[in-house]
Amino acid sequence: MTGTGDAQHVIRARQEKLRRLQELGVEPYAYRYEPTTSAGAAIRDYEAMAGESSVTSRLAGRVRSLRPHGKTTFVHLEDRTGKVQVYFRQDALGDEGYELIKLLDLGDWIGVEGPMFRTRTGEVTLRADKLELLAKTVRPLPYGKEETSETGEVVQHSGFADLESRYRQRYADLAVHPEVRSLFVTRAQVLREIRSFLDERGFLHVETPILQPIYGGATARPFTTYHRALDAELYLRIADELYLKRLIVGGLERVYEIGQVFRNEGIDRTHNPEFSMLEVYQAYADYHDMMDLTEGLVHHIVQEVKGSSVVEYDGNELDFKPPWPRSTWYEALEKHGSLDAYALDVASLRAAALDAGVEGAEDKGRTALLDGLFKALVEDELTGPVIIYDYPVELSPLAKHKRDGDTSLTERFELFVAGREIANAFSELNDPFEQRERFEAQVRMREEEGWEEAHQVDEDYISALEYGLPPTGGMGLGIDRLVMILTDRSSIRDVILFPTLRSG
Repeated sequence: MTGTGDAQHVIRARQEKLRRLQELGVEPYAYRYEPTTSAGAAIRDYEAMAGESSVTSRLAGRVRSLRPHGKTTFVHLEDRTGKVQVYFRQDALGDEGYELIKLLDLGDWIGVEGPMFRTRTGEVTLRADKLELLAKTVRPLPYGKEETSETGEVVQHSGFADLESRYRQRYADLAVHPEVRSLFVTRAQVLREIRSFLDERGFLHVETPILQPIYGGATARPFTTYHRALDAELYLRIADELYLKRLIVGGLERVYEIGQVFRNEGIDRTHNPEFSMLEVYQAYADYHDMMDLTEGLVHHIVQEVKGSSVVEYDGNELDFKPPWPRSTWYEALEKHGSLDAYALDVASLRAAALDAGVEGAEDKGRTALLDGLFKALVEDELTGPVIIYDYPVELSPLAKHKRDGDTSLTERFELFVAGREIANAFSELNDPFEQRERFEAQVRMREEEGWEEAHQVDEDYISALEYGLPPTGGMGLGIDRLVMILTDRSSIRDVILFPTLRSG
């Protein structure tokens, strides 16, 4: 990238051009412009007419290249669909109009109008009869160099390589990296396909509170805030779950929400304190139904976004065509960790956790030890997609017991892909008396084992269950992690427009 001193020199030069534009009476920051087509569409339409079209096109976008040749200038204009060459001639624009060309810089927003034609080198080009400046850039965008290979392929070398800077200045990152813009178009398509799939199956999209008097629905530490008018401490939600199940109680039998949730946790390549979740709940269903729904939904998304059930991620091919492999939680721990955790007491679990390198194992209770062992020994081995089901009750305070009578297990599953959890689902606990016992057990874990992520007792939610929650299946899907898989990205910050960063 350009050094600080060089950048300031460039900024001063652009500010001087801005002053000159104002002297000429040119408005450097337009109010409005109405393009009639896009760069990509203009080229396609011209090609479709076999070069016989003389229809005038109006385009708008950023200046990506400038090649002046005396009384003519070639510019590449870029919009959301790609780039198109624009040809300016002094005799077509007049002396005053052509003076504006001399005051353009890379990154400026312009509007152009004129017919399409093909140059002698074969490039489809717009011959500009009119030019309008839409926004003058005074700070240079960090464009890299373009080189043309022997095969004619244009290779773009980034001028904005520092990832931390790209995350902080996502607007500049998007401006100079078309592939990043494409990534977030893919993300939008994922959200569109989620809604389409669920809407077609009779699910209702709803919104539930982000600010909550009691956080719940997951095991996580919350962000805390204060509401002055109510003189009350509130929490940013860590999940949508408990409010969505209240809606099932109220008779909205199939509901879902796509929204932001917030967890006061560490930041790494798969965790951001603010992230996007889908949560979906279906009355009269159980976790087997949720397995089928999850398989169908994720396969639908992959097929529509990628055009195939196979995704290449981190050099591996992942096939999302159902049915997916399934394994119980304890079977997976025994297979990948050579550990019969089901039969071990706390002392033995702690010894195994220390051997596995679980951080802080010497101070953890049974719940946290089980969780730590699974993360340390199993998750990285789950290439997937694979469904892990029948979780220990200690890890699942909102799921029903296994219906075979084993009260140490719950009807819960998680979907793992490429070693990370993508989805989490239950046969939802609908017994208000047992739910209270589970909440109170979580409180004891917090007090006795120091488990900071344990659940609180939510009296209002228990009251809702006392009005009657029908048999219900629920599932939460991590949208950011799914987009990571679909776009072959290793960091969650790559797929969040404005990730949480340290103050810099």
